[in-house]
Amino acid sequence: MTDQQPASGPSAPPHETATATATEPDGPEAVREPKLRRDRRHRKLGGVCAGLGRHCQMDPVIFRIGLAVLAITSGLGLVFYGFAWLFVPYDDEEENEARRLLTGRVDGHALTAVLFALVGCGVFLTLLNNSDALTFAAVLALLLAGAGYWSQHRGAPDPDPVAVQAVADAPPETLAPPVTGGPSWWRDPLTKGTGPEGMPKYFWGPDPVAVEYQPDAPHSPAGRRTPAPEPTGPRGPRWLGGWVFLAAVVAAFLGSSLTWEDQPLGTSLQTGFACALAVLGLGIAISSFLGRTGAGSIVLAVITAGLVAGASALPKNITTDWIRTDWRPAATADVRPHYEMGTGVGTLDLSRIDIGKDQTVSTSAEVGAGRLKVIVPSDAEVRLRAEVGVGDIQLPDDKSKDVDVEPGKEKSATLAPPQGVKDGGTIELRLEVGVGQVEVARAES
Repeated sequence: MTDQQPASGPSAPPHETATATATEPDGPEAVREPKLRRDRRHRKLGGVCAGLGRHCQMDPVIFRIGLAVLAITSGLGLVFYGFAWLFVPYDDEEENEARRLLTGRVDGHALTAVLFALVGCGVFLTLLNNSDALTFAAVLALLLAGAGYWSQHRGAPDPDPVAVQAVADAPPETLAPPVTGGPSWWRDPLTKGTGPEGMPKYFWGPDPVAVEYQPDAPHSPAGRRTPAPEPTGPRGPRWLGGWVFLAAVVAAFLGSSLTWEDQPLGTSLQTGFACALAVLGLGIAISSFLGRTGAGSIVLAVITAGLVAGASALPKNITTDWIRTDWRPAATADVRPHYEMGTGVGTLDLSRIDIGKDQTVSTSAEVGAGRLKVIVPSDAEVRLRAEVGVGDIQLPDDKSKDVDVEPGKEKSATLAPPQGVKDGGTIELRLEVGVGQVEVARAES
């Protein structure tokens, strides 16, 4: 008589076992919620959109197009994709990329996910003042989330409240005690290199060892460890980092030079740094799959992302042309309500106007970056309000002529005419400089 073994197929991955029904002894069945996992088989890059499509029972192309639009319009698509790539494991694994990073096992996929998140944050910071783009991104993100939620729960029967209560009241399942000496991701040495189990190739971390556990071996409850052979074969091109850096410099120069004449300084610099960041990201993505991603490229990408955010914060009235402008009205009727220039040195000479005793003249001047100098008549009272984003303010009564650069500097003062000088009326001034210096001086009597 022959014993027949029951047929058994391949073991289901963790995400599929989560969707199975759990049967309690003498109790009803409870359906477990499926967990979100990245799809390794149908991935295009990191498997995030393929995993979302399978989890929500939708075509992954919808998520790919939606995240691409979110990445272009606000950067949120890159932020979501990068963090999902880091924290959501594959369907046949339980360890995510962020855990590998924390334990020192760094490979190209983890670095690419970090780069996606950094670039997305940089793009998002540059668009903080663009309310239209952020509103569109928020509406599109809500539509994608709502479509996924609806598709996941459509046609699903309502759970039986009696069955749910029975499962909640059921005693917890008795588990076997943990086996002493089992594998531990934080205590045992980590595998480096392509090992016998197909472990990924890491760029830095502990020395490569293969851990083999034999709980039944005598005098060795924790098993024995045998060193793994060193990986052989080329690890990828070593010359890629230099070419990526050179291409990033060229892209930054071209992006800034093409917009230098027509755009403000902040926009021009932002365009150049964004082009360099795109080249660095493409180079890191290519080199990560070739097996050789240098730490210098990652550092440069992080620095460039910070430069993009810094360039976006520059005032839009700072131009790329450094010019000198003199405004010299000859009479009170010629004084304009507002004077403005982008970048350079602007001088407002009011020394030639004749203000009556009870007359008041009001004007304002603004410079994006540079120096703003105002010369007032010797016999006029000046009511002044000056603001400088980053820089210094010099007044006629200041004893010290040292330049004291501070952020967010403001001064409000009333400058009386010198003693013995007849009353020559009142001048109201409002002066603003983004980056630079404000100087107020009196004309010689």
